[in-house]
Amino acid sequence: MKKLDKLILRAFAGPFLLTFAVVQFILLTQTLLKYLDDLVGKDLGVGVLAQLLFYFSVLLVATSLPLAVLLSSLMTYGNLGEHHELTAIKASGIALTRILRPVFLLTAALAVGAFWFNQYVVPWANLKAFSLLWDVRQQKLALDIREGVFYSGIPGYTIKVNQKLGENGDRLRGVMIYDHTQKSGNATVMLADSGRMFTRFGGAYLGFELFQGHSYVEQPDARDRAGATFVRQAFSRNLVTFSMASFGMVRTDQDLFKENRMMLNIGQLRTATDSVQKRLRGQRTQLPRQMDAYYTYLRFDTLGRGANRRVAAWQVPPARLVPASVSVVQQAANRARNLQTFARSSSEQLTDLARHSVQYRMEIYRKYAESAAVLVMFLIGAPLGAIIKKGGLGVPILVAILFFIVYYVLSILGLKYAKEFVLPAGAGMLLSDGVLLPVGLFFLYQAYHDSGLFEGDFWRRFAPRPGWWAQLRARLTALSRRPGAVALP
Repeated sequence: MKKLDKLILRAFAGPFLLTFAVVQFILLTQTLLKYLDDLVGKDLGVGVLAQLLFYFSVLLVATSLPLAVLLSSLMTYGNLGEHHELTAIKASGIALTRILRPVFLLTAALAVGAFWFNQYVVPWANLKAFSLLWDVRQQKLALDIREGVFYSGIPGYTIKVNQKLGENGDRLRGVMIYDHTQKSGNATVMLADSGRMFTRFGGAYLGFELFQGHSYVEQPDARDRAGATFVRQAFSRNLVTFSMASFGMVRTDQDLFKENRMMLNIGQLRTATDSVQKRLRGQRTQLPRQMDAYYTYLRFDTLGRGANRRVAAWQVPPARLVPASVSVVQQAANRARNLQTFARSSSEQLTDLARHSVQYRMEIYRKYAESAAVLVMFLIGAPLGAIIKKGGLGVPILVAILFFIVYYVLSILGLKYAKEFVLPAGAGMLLSDGVLLPVGLFFLYQAYHDSGLFEGDFWRRFAPRPGWWAQLRARLTALSRRPGAVALP
């Protein structure tokens, strides 16, 4: 490796690692805010939160990498241009394409690595992240007994506390506990003047130590409802224990999530696509035969003149023809309504199958599109940095944000158009890359020819010259004076 390549790669490595870490942090924060309601108040523990952070960080690599390449390439070649290093290298007879080559090769390696990452690591991370997120969503909120509010978070019990005292709120006044474990309504209730709340056996159980209270149990008589017995028992101290097993997080079998398209690689996605397409073709083939059952060819055979004898309408007495016609019309209307309902439901089923097929193909092309975006962003960032010749975090960040917003909006539009069958799945997912690639090649052409794309003299060449309108009108006037020409107004 030559010294020039080492110089450029060292200049690129620092900004790339910094911007990649910053982008990862920003996107991870946005993701956590999206799922914040599912995480707060459930006492998940550091281990579960660390797993979620790790899995979501892995998933965001595909989004962070193109933006990091764009911003770091802008900063690298902008710094080289700002400090006149780029000019000195060009003055020694080295072309711009040779200067871009080391970072381009590194970016190409990153694109290949991103494709492998999307193919094998991202499906695994999706499976781990969203299966864990599902279990987190199913977990109950942490125990939160409030003053004066009936709390039913513990299965089989309803608890009400009038007042909570003490530093930790474990001293209770006015305790009421309804026992529903026997499935007999509010037949068992316990009242106490005061009590104490604490955990037992390492937090696996919640204990209530009650003082100066009564328990009331109603025991109905199955034969005589009016003869139910009512038992009242006083106590000076009573210990009630509740199981906290319902507050623990139960892990779901991850095999239940493996069929989701986000958890599949390209080979599995193609197999799933072929399966859906086969079902779609089968239903389309069977549809005409299924609809044929709703058609009936009617004859005037129901008028009592023999099942095998056809009768012309003019041979049927009017008194018998009118009821028969009304019956035929009613049958036809009923069959038409049934056919309409069947056609609507069949159309919805076919549309759903077609949409599933498109979504599988979109996932395939997404892996290619996100990998190609790394190269596209380099083709935009590196030549643009050489043209702007501004390093640091000012202008490069503004330019990078602008192009990333364009890339993001085009990606969303392509995704929507592909889902709505406006564009093919491949065209929709590659829309952003296809639009931004010519822009990058244009910047590369301008940087290679040292054009001042952001200078006033560059655009002044395209402005019309002074007096162009007068010259055009003089020429038109001269043409209008020719014999047979129409005079100008």
